[in-house]
Amino acid sequence: MIFVTLEHIFTHISFSIISIVITIHLITLLGHKTVELFNLSEKGMMFTFSCITGFLITRWIYSRHLPLSDLYESFMFLSWSFSIIHMFPKRQNLKNDLSVITAPSTIFTQGFATSGLLTEMHQSVILVPALQSQWLMMHVSMMLLSYAALLCGSLLSVAFLVITFRKNLGIPGKSNYLLIGSFSFLNEKRGVLQKTSFLSFINYHRYQLTQQLDHCSYRVISLGFTFLTIGILSGAVWANEVWGSYWNWDPKETWAFITWTIFAIYLHNRKNPSFRGVDSAIMASIGFLIIWICYFGVNLLGIGLHSYGSFT
Repeated sequence: MIFVTLEHIFTHISFSIISIVITIHLITLLGHKTVELFNLSEKGMMFTFSCITGFLITRWIYSRHLPLSDLYESFMFLSWSFSIIHMFPKRQNLKNDLSVITAPSTIFTQGFATSGLLTEMHQSVILVPALQSQWLMMHVSMMLLSYAALLCGSLLSVAFLVITFRKNLGIPGKSNYLLIGSFSFLNEKRGVLQKTSFLSFINYHRYQLTQQLDHCSYRVISLGFTFLTIGILSGAVWANEVWGSYWNWDPKETWAFITWTIFAIYLHNRKNPSFRGVDSAIMASIGFLIIWICYFGVNLLGIGLHSYGSFT
């Protein structure tokens, strides 16, 4: 009973803290970027990470197996993975780019895990025979870490596309409207010069932002692809031990292979400078949808050798 109580405490505290962190990020996005707010959000993410870690350890102790046996536990582990990825970069600008993705992703996955949809999975059960293996920790943890990293990298690419196409379409932003109002009282010559200078500054800042997003996306996807490769290889060895075959073209395995192929193409084409930017971002955005099909869509169907994690 005490372990269940600890689980509830850890989940409620982490959910509350990450909600505050998201509020802080929204404030900073509105232009109030201060060192104090940034430090506060960083402490909040670390505290959230600690609480989710406490939840996983608590569940591990009383269930006597790594909490990765069903969809509820995997979502909590995925939420934990997002918080790890948030703390991965050392440079502040990379952390700022990632935090816009990792904080909402953490609260989304944890919120879904604790919702009424997965209530029946909240109780820990005995592992099915196929999962009673030393490969459980290696395979499933690597796969979930790869999903978290690839999802973050893909979302950064989506943000890159939104900013790029918004610029190409010539949609005026809030700063442009403020610009017109602030310079309307100036003489025409001076107004045009200052407006041009200000627009150049805005375009340069936007260019810098897109370059940071593209670079950060590439780094995070590279990390996720490494985890995915390790996860697939360890899963193949595990499958051979349990089912006598390294590969069975199970729906989960098939979509994992498709996911690996998409991001392998992405990383291979990144070596070509002409592919960087919009083309690579589109490929990564496609990968975002493929990941969700692989991780969540197959579970909804409840078919195949990996159906133990489904709703059914």
